[in-house]
Amino acid sequence: MTITITAFDRSPDGGKGLARDVRVRWALEEAGLPYDVRLVSFQAMKEPAHLALHPFGQIPTYEEGDLTLFETGAIVLHIGHRHPGLLPDDANARSRAVSWMFAAVNTLEPPILELTMARLFERDQPGYATRLPTLEARVRTRLHQLSERLGDADWLDGAFSAGDLMMVHVLLRLRSTGLLDELPRVAAYVARGEARPAYRRAFAAQLAVNTRPPAAN
Repeated sequence: MTITITAFDRSPDGGKGLARDVRVRWALEEAGLPYDVRLVSFQAMKEPAHLALHPFGQIPTYEEGDLTLFETGAIVLHIGHRHPGLLPDDANARSRAVSWMFAAVNTLEPPILELTMARLFERDQPGYATRLPTLEARVRTRLHQLSERLGDADWLDGAFSAGDLMMVHVLLRLRSTGLLDELPRVAAYVARGEARPAYRRAFAAQLAVNTRPPAAN
């Protein structure tokens, strides 16, 4: 059965790989699975056809036969359960990998998103200068904890897994803040993720969408 995912027809990041469809593209590339992409506009994301796939009007979605999924964690977990390449065979190691997936989206991503959104949209608002150090401190705390756990290991728990995929993609949002540069272990960890051939293919596919010429009217 053909796998179809949805993605922005023009990503807000201009193809820097930060849109969440990259996580799903990356997972599919790691698993060696072919897939189709249906591009949607911001307007189309709020229309009934897309809301039937994603009740909150976001991307990506995942369709395979009569199965439709939303939320990147759920999609990547589904791919990992069904296909090799993302989750360990050992039951305990598999459960630990899932824990790291949840840690990426529940523990790391919220403060990172709060910081990056503030930097993008609150610079001219009163109190921004005093709020920013607090936001950065929250992220630094999590990064230091992650660095301690990583130590000298390449990945979070043995071999590369879906936990690393989700964590690296979450951390990529910090690239423009300079915070990654403060922790060489974490910076090297992110670089290892970006160097994986599957990630490079996923990134290139998303970039190609966002750098194509506008459609003629």
